[in-house]
Amino acid sequence: MTRNQALPSTTHRRLPAWCLLAAVLGWSMLAGARPARAASKPLQVYFIDVDGGQSTLFVTPGKSLLIDTGWASNGLDAGRIAAAAKDAGVSKIDFLLLTHYHADHVGGVPDLVEKISVGTFLDHGPPSPTDPSTTKGFDAYQKVLASGHYGHLVPKPGDALKIKGIKAVVISSNGELLGHALPGAGEPNPYCKDSETRPTDLTDNSRSLGILITFGKLKILDLGDLTWDKEMELMCPNNQIGKVDILVVSHHGLFQSSSPALVEAVQPRVAIMNNGEIKGGSTPTFETLAKSPGLETLWQLHFSKEAGDAHNSKAEYIANPVGTDAANYLKLTASPKGSFAVFNSRTGTTKDYAAR
Repeated sequence: MTRNQALPSTTHRRLPAWCLLAAVLGWSMLAGARPARAASKPLQVYFIDVDGGQSTLFVTPGKSLLIDTGWASNGLDAGRIAAAAKDAGVSKIDFLLLTHYHADHVGGVPDLVEKISVGTFLDHGPPSPTDPSTTKGFDAYQKVLASGHYGHLVPKPGDALKIKGIKAVVISSNGELLGHALPGAGEPNPYCKDSETRPTDLTDNSRSLGILITFGKLKILDLGDLTWDKEMELMCPNNQIGKVDILVVSHHGLFQSSSPALVEAVQPRVAIMNNGEIKGGSTPTFETLAKSPGLETLWQLHFSKEAGDAHNSKAEYIANPVGTDAANYLKLTASPKGSFAVFNSRTGTTKDYAAR
């Protein structure tokens, strides 16, 4: 798998470039479900450009959480993550959550730990035995864990990750899913009828460790590369999650994920797609997002060549236009009262969203 290779179910990536990224969010420990008090300071989230992979840095007062590390790219992606952390004033990644073991998510681990201190890793446990593409990345990650320098947690669906000022509930992990409706959810899901039934996915995508983050009144859903079949199992016949404010578009916008049963049911105000120019960003996914009730803006890390002008967002909502390699990022800054703003580092402009 290479960064610039269009893949059907796992990864892709990009080329060199120096970029200033920043990131923000904090964590405490894996614990029982207990509502966290809203923090007085804002939550900041940096969506780092790792060219169609994933790496998202959250920072709350005092702690940091990184979801995925991008590719093994001679230190390129690790450098971008470290630059983000430095810009955010973070000298340590307190928690590093790996959604699954494909190269565009776990590949950067060995490089990253050479650049910045990491406290505790979280993952879904062993990789899928039917997905040989995980072997290289998983083995390299295991060597890092074997050094004994890091904590290690394997959370299960329903577990709450206790974080200062926020609450993070595990929705999916190791092929298992949340078995009950979250508070305020559980209504019949009318969008199930619009979602075709697909065969069981045997890749490690279906084992993605996905979480719902709540910051005061704000909700952010990130399910990694969780596949269509698992979305249907989670969301049908009843919507177990309810509505969210921000949806991190699953699987970089590839059509192996993002069923109407999920996307249209959670009704995000904002969706953020961590796609590459030729990886992710499938045309049908754009069409599903466009039909999601209440969607105000789709933000993208890259212009999608496949989707073209007919489906991509307006230029001001895209961090990296076609043909560019500036590694521009998107930054979300949120209030616990529910209002938030998204900053595009390419344009230097910010769009504000009032509390819902």
